[in-house]
Amino acid sequence: MLDLNKVSQQLAGTIDHLREEATAARKRMERAETLFLQACQQQDALVKAQKRWRDRIWFSAATPVEPLDTRVLLKAPPKAHSVIATDGSQIAPNQHEIAYCYLLNIGRVALHYGQNRQPLLDSIPEVFYRPEDLYVSRQWGIRTEEWMGYRRTVAEATELAELAVSVRLQNRKPPMLAMVDGSLIYWFLENLPNEAIDRILPPMLEAWNRLQLAGVPLLGYLSASRSSEALHFLRFQACPFDVPNCSTNCPYVAPEEGEVVLKRSPCQVAEPLRDTIFWATQLQPGERGCLWKSSNPILNLYGDRQTVYFCYVHVGSEIARIDLPAWVANNPDLLDTALSLMLGQVYKGYGYPVTLAEAHNQAVVRGGDRHRFFALLERQMIEAGLQNVGTSYKEARKRRSIA
Repeated sequence: MLDLNKVSQQLAGTIDHLREEATAARKRMERAETLFLQACQQQDALVKAQKRWRDRIWFSAATPVEPLDTRVLLKAPPKAHSVIATDGSQIAPNQHEIAYCYLLNIGRVALHYGQNRQPLLDSIPEVFYRPEDLYVSRQWGIRTEEWMGYRRTVAEATELAELAVSVRLQNRKPPMLAMVDGSLIYWFLENLPNEAIDRILPPMLEAWNRLQLAGVPLLGYLSASRSSEALHFLRFQACPFDVPNCSTNCPYVAPEEGEVVLKRSPCQVAEPLRDTIFWATQLQPGERGCLWKSSNPILNLYGDRQTVYFCYVHVGSEIARIDLPAWVANNPDLLDTALSLMLGQVYKGYGYPVTLAEAHNQAVVRGGDRHRFFALLERQMIEAGLQNVGTSYKEARKRRSIA
């Protein structure tokens, strides 16, 4: 049990630190605003320098594909339209349970506006118990629990494409949007071996291809994004050297014993300022900023058509980062449709897209669901004549704790 009296004594000592941090944050914002105004005047030259010295730069910076000071007021969504979304949850494998298996539950939602059509709210569960499902990832040094999460991401994309095609076949006229919660850049792929990537990435890209063929724009909605990928572009403006050659001008210096903060380069004058904090000072409610092309190395595996662009949108309650595949970002009509329907979803959801919230509610597996799942599995195992069915003594004791 948490002793709040002891916690309060420790929290009292954080006030001075927070006050100092607030002062430092204001200074970082001032430096970032100055660099931004300067970069707006030299954007073409900075983009050329970024392209030329890309292989000599130690940091990942997005590339603006529109003027940095772009401000676009998003249109209101049309009366008739549809929005679909998927989200996933799981029951993780546990060696203390009656059987070592895991379950994925994919929530699906399709909401139709101005069409006199019934919404779809359901979930698709799948149980994984075969050795090839449970242990295949161990050959690459990936724990089963991690692999389960990757499989869930694939299942979410696959079900989203299936749902989009089904809804589109029923009515091809109203505009439509497919949404996912989170980024379309799957950062976890960076640390996976090629064999594992081949099991994860191709099915997801195939699902995106199906969405493109169906004419359904896709976007990823990031609430409270911690990315600084756009602000990193300002480091080219802040660079004090003639050319941004990090390998020569700013070689890596290993921290000395006892140091916990790495030495910063001269161009890191605004870090650790986040994109969302900066764009909150630049955008008005309902506006989007300029479009950026992400330069994350993992996107080299996506291909030109599926590489990821993004922009920041003031949705009223926050600054949201919106990820878009290239085939949406490069099509003005699809881009406008996607952002318009997205903003309408945020307003309907009082600060967060209602379709994503409902998809989460359909997918979530609560504690009671978990217990009922294993109770159902236990009953079927007993009916099948299996012996010694039950949880471990550790699990049983935890469930009947007297503390």
